[in-house]
Amino acid sequence: MFWLVAIPLLAAQLAAAQSLSGVVDVHMHADPDSMARSIDGISLARLARERGLRAIVVKNHYESTAGLAWLARQAAPGLEVFGGIALNRAVGGINPAAVEQMTRVKGGFGRIVWMPTFDAEHAVRSARQQRPFVPVAREGKLLPAVLEVLDLVARNKLVLATGHSSPAECLLLIREAKARGIAQIVATHPMGTLNVAEMREAARLGAWIEFTCNTAIGTSASVPMRDFAAAIRAAGVEHAVLASDFGQAGNPLHPDGLLEMFRLLREQGFSPAEIERLSKQNPARLLSLP
Repeated sequence: MFWLVAIPLLAAQLAAAQSLSGVVDVHMHADPDSMARSIDGISLARLARERGLRAIVVKNHYESTAGLAWLARQAAPGLEVFGGIALNRAVGGINPAAVEQMTRVKGGFGRIVWMPTFDAEHAVRSARQQRPFVPVAREGKLLPAVLEVLDLVARNKLVLATGHSSPAECLLLIREAKARGIAQIVATHPMGTLNVAEMREAARLGAWIEFTCNTAIGTSASVPMRDFAAAIRAAGVEHAVLASDFGQAGNPLHPDGLLEMFRLLREQGFSPAEIERLSKQNPARLLSLP
């Protein structure tokens, strides 16, 4: 008879361990976009609220999402929705005016400034593409426009994310950001870019190391789960944030992807308390939420 009682108890414990209540997802994609997405931003906010998330950040590679964040908050009251801007060619590259304009959008919900992503010099050269790119450094020094953006981020208490920069550029950005008073810095999904030693150095310098679910699960998975888990351990749970980076057509919806990642992390030996720190406490600190 013991197993008749134990099985429901175990199921209840697993369900509790998988709770999305209070989760903060700092990397989500949604429509409207110029790339195929699985859900629109308003529906995503409503879904996140229904599933118990505390806060979300909606990202677009080519335009600011500060306005979308304001609209999504109207549609899903009680959920904290933030946006940001990625400094790709569509917004003028490293464009201080674009960052300043984002800070003026109604509500002030533009929170993250990503250095170039798809148009980053490192991304374009690594893909052997013959097209224009957006550099952030030359001969080991950050460009003057980058420094101006860093000052804007510091002055407005925004979050700086390293985008798809090279390892050397990531560390340059983190060091200079700290020197200029930026409190919250993210090494953007470094799996496949930074090695373990570089992740540890980024964490030592004061950056959060962002581990995104779609690196290990979904249609674009490129890293075995055991390696993904080992990298989190190496960087340190206290320095890491877990985000979905979902929204691509064909991938799980963001809450479902997070739940699957929670399950897989438990299989890799992470405790419920560690998963909560990765998905709730650390990203809340990143966004300066109380």
